[in-house]
Amino acid sequence: MAPVDVPVGPPVISIFTDDEVLVSDPAGRLSGTEEQGYFVADTRLVSGYRLRLGGVAPVLVNSSEVEHYSARFEFVNGRFPTMAETVEEGQVHLRLDRTVGGGVHEDYWVVNHSRFPLRFDLRVSMESDFADIFDVKQGTLIHRGRTQETWDESNCTRTTTYENRGFARALRVVTKGAETPPEYANGWFRFGIVLWPGESWQTCIFWLPSLDGRTHRFPVRACHDLMGESERDRARLAWAASSTRFTTDNSEVTAIAARAISDLAGLRLASRDGTNPEGMGWVPAAGVPWFLSLFGRDSLTVSLQTLALSLDITTGTLKALGDGQADGYDDARDMQPGKILHEVRHGELAQLGLVPHTPYYGTHEATVLYVWTAAQAWRWHGQRSQLDRVRPHVERCLAWIERDGDPDGDGLQEYATRAAEGGYYNQGWKDSGDAIVTSTGDLAGLPIALCEHQAYVIAAKRAWATVLADAYGDAAGARRLRAEASDLAGLLEERFWWEEEGTYYLGLDGDKRPIESVTSNPGHLLWAHAVEPDRAVSVVRRLLQDDMWSGWGIRTLSSRHPAYNPFSYQLGSVWPHDNAVCVDGFRQYGAD
Repeated sequence: MAPVDVPVGPPVISIFTDDEVLVSDPAGRLSGTEEQGYFVADTRLVSGYRLRLGGVAPVLVNSSEVEHYSARFEFVNGRFPTMAETVEEGQVHLRLDRTVGGGVHEDYWVVNHSRFPLRFDLRVSMESDFADIFDVKQGTLIHRGRTQETWDESNCTRTTTYENRGFARALRVVTKGAETPPEYANGWFRFGIVLWPGESWQTCIFWLPSLDGRTHRFPVRACHDLMGESERDRARLAWAASSTRFTTDNSEVTAIAARAISDLAGLRLASRDGTNPEGMGWVPAAGVPWFLSLFGRDSLTVSLQTLALSLDITTGTLKALGDGQADGYDDARDMQPGKILHEVRHGELAQLGLVPHTPYYGTHEATVLYVWTAAQAWRWHGQRSQLDRVRPHVERCLAWIERDGDPDGDGLQEYATRAAEGGYYNQGWKDSGDAIVTSTGDLAGLPIALCEHQAYVIAAKRAWATVLADAYGDAAGARRLRAEASDLAGLLEERFWWEEEGTYYLGLDGDKRPIESVTSNPGHLLWAHAVEPDRAVSVVRRLLQDDMWSGWGIRTLSSRHPAYNPFSYQLGSVWPHDNAVCVDGFRQYGAD
């Protein structure tokens, strides 16, 4: 097999807690023209950040994330002049520590390593554009509201506010601990520093966000607390310690598993803990840095994949998504009764109705995965009280599957956005606008019936049938669901099997024609244990052929396809969760 090239992207330092994330370059700088900044609840509160030591940019020695919420940056001075002499590079050490959580806590520590007393200044510049996260990602920075700034010299506090038709955000920047208060002018904080040889100087700068008039208190972590000594950190460590432990005879594999659990704990959306009663679990964010919010499909997929680890995630996710289950029709948000939400956003565009994410319901499988997850969770926890809580939501999901999940009544699950603008064209897990393509590389026409959407319904109905029979004694309901699942499984084999390729079609387009593209999607059919064993073995072999197997993962789209692009979002890239699903599917059929 030929060597595999692994391209490395532009380096960034990303640290996060809850719905806050700070993305910088390795030197800690922020640029408003890059996908960088300090974001809170989908708004960029700090878009620019620069440092000057002695009037020139310091020289980066090294930097790294320490934990998911902390980072350290080590600098020395560049060559700079003073009134008395020129200070050569490397005579002054500057350490910058950052932690995120309830705001940003910065610790600056400066040491004079020269043989002479030095007088110089440290300057810090910050800018706030209050851009919506959607605008930042799309590179279309539009300033829609009014920004104002004030400086309170007595309290060493700069306050920047933004307001647009009731949408209000603000950032207070507060300095503490310096021997002499800073000056502020022209967007720069200036600290005058005088150090004898071997002496050190330090100060703290706090970034305190305010959302709709609610200002965060000072960040919870103490100075230089990079490893986590706060109450929140102790809770995270306690959860990880109480979860299932995985050990193997390979120390590296054991360490990877432990790190994965720690990383998962870091994705806890603490801002949603208040929506769950005590003992009702917690909700994971979808990902860093752009998806620190509640996503239906993502949270349910994590829940299904971590049942053996801890039921807290599943319990919290089912509660949060059940609370947000749709109770009516709203085409602008692709909302239908019983549907489970896709994504919630809290930025300016969402609050002013310029995007439909309040929440947006444009996903097909989240509703189906809710049923499957609820059933699988009961197999693990066996608690009737928890099952009773989710049963009404499951019944409404099943009703949606029969009604709006199959709008033309042909027995197949299919999707098509109803939104006039802003709706997602593709509503499977491959939801980028160009993800579902025909053999020529053109977009498949709507409505689309993806192969995995049929499989998810088969798995969900079979799983919930077991719940009805075993937990509720509803034999008739269980038989009905099993019969419906069996009928759909027959349609899946009849309409989706692609004999020439030994796999399943990606789906059927709006004219019910097969979408002849070789993709990773059939691996999800195995995960759902929805297909015949001999065909499952054929799918395994097809996914491991050279055009699908990259050497380190299964591609989303065959490298022989005219639309293949390994740098695209979902047209040939390799996705870890997709591969995890496929591998689990392999095991379902004994192809370990």
